[in-house]
Amino acid sequence: MYVPSHFKEDDIGKLQQYIRDYGFGLLVVADEGGIEANHVPFHLISENDGSLGQLQCHLARSNPVWQRLYNGVRVLVIFQGPDAYVSPSWYETKAETGRVVPTWNYLAVHAEGTARVVEDSTWLTHHLHRLTDQHESGMGSPWSVDDAPTDFTERLVKAIIGVEIEIKSLTGKLKASQNQAEKNRAGVKAGLEAGEGGHNRAMAKFIS
Repeated sequence: MYVPSHFKEDDIGKLQQYIRDYGFGLLVVADEGGIEANHVPFHLISENDGSLGQLQCHLARSNPVWQRLYNGVRVLVIFQGPDAYVSPSWYETKAETGRVVPTWNYLAVHAEGTARVVEDSTWLTHHLHRLTDQHESGMGSPWSVDDAPTDFTERLVKAIIGVEIEIKSLTGKLKASQNQAEKNRAGVKAGLEAGEGGHNRAMAKFIS
């Protein structure tokens, strides 16, 4: 990913939080079998041990891509936050010079690492609990894996394969009009806040 210095986000804590906030990622595998991308919800495990953490997910056993993940194969996982079109009409400098063009603001995090396949049912069940609990935490009546009949969930666990990725590098890009003058940033923020769609308002929060 091309990341100009003014758009680079290298705060590991922030990048890990972005992964938690926008955890539906794109798992990319590229080897002699070709390039394949799968859209998967991820759970991030991070400890205060200096490592970048581990990404955990699961795939349908019927999805053949997991068979390409043995022996520590290197993979890329892409997480995308809010994005929004930026109109040049929001820049104050439009009236002053006219030397403005449209652009696009967005947040993206790329995690590269080595993958391993997990078929252990205890690991898979624990993973499903953590992934579900993460997304149910804000619900009025949170659902738990334990709410479903045990024989039912045991059958489903047999139909999936776990994947754990040891993160080796994190690359973050937050393009939020940082390269614009303060008056132009203010115009972009106001324009996004006034626009339709939650993605515009979400992107506006990143503009300071």
